[in-house]
Amino acid sequence: MSERSWTDRIVGERMTVDQEFSSRIASSELSNQQWSLIMTATEFEIERPDDPDRARIVANTEQVEQIIPELENVDSGMGAMGGPGARGGGSSGSGGLVDSIKGALGLGGDGGDHDEKLETAERLTEEYARELQTHLEENGRWDSVREAVAERE
Repeated sequence: MSERSWTDRIVGERMTVDQEFSSRIASSELSNQQWSLIMTATEFEIERPDDPDRARIVANTEQVEQIIPELENVDSGMGAMGGPGARGGGSSGSGGLVDSIKGALGLGGDGGDHDEKLETAERLTEEYARELQTHLEENGRWDSVREAVAERE
């Protein structure tokens, strides 16, 4: 049975936590599309799986910083459709390819926004990891998931 990852074994639980967590995303500055992109770039890991008292799910967000510039493109696309990503109203004629390239290179624009989005992404993914672990514990799945990871290591 073993080639499946521990995250593959908890797809149903993840879907439940996703639904419960959607209200947190709705109250954040991120759109649902941005959150989906962040979650795609995030890997969840279990630290210290062999220690039942200290094991915990953590969000590995090393890849998230690379997609932060793309979050603005997701916003732009949503803005064109009048969706929730259309925040901060502004200049319809400016922006575009040059600004996207500059942003991706960290030139021009508001570098603070990049850092702010990264901080928000890291905070929310850690909250999600805690909620996922709590959900697994409440449903009696945590020990079996943790033990499966410990056996693989």
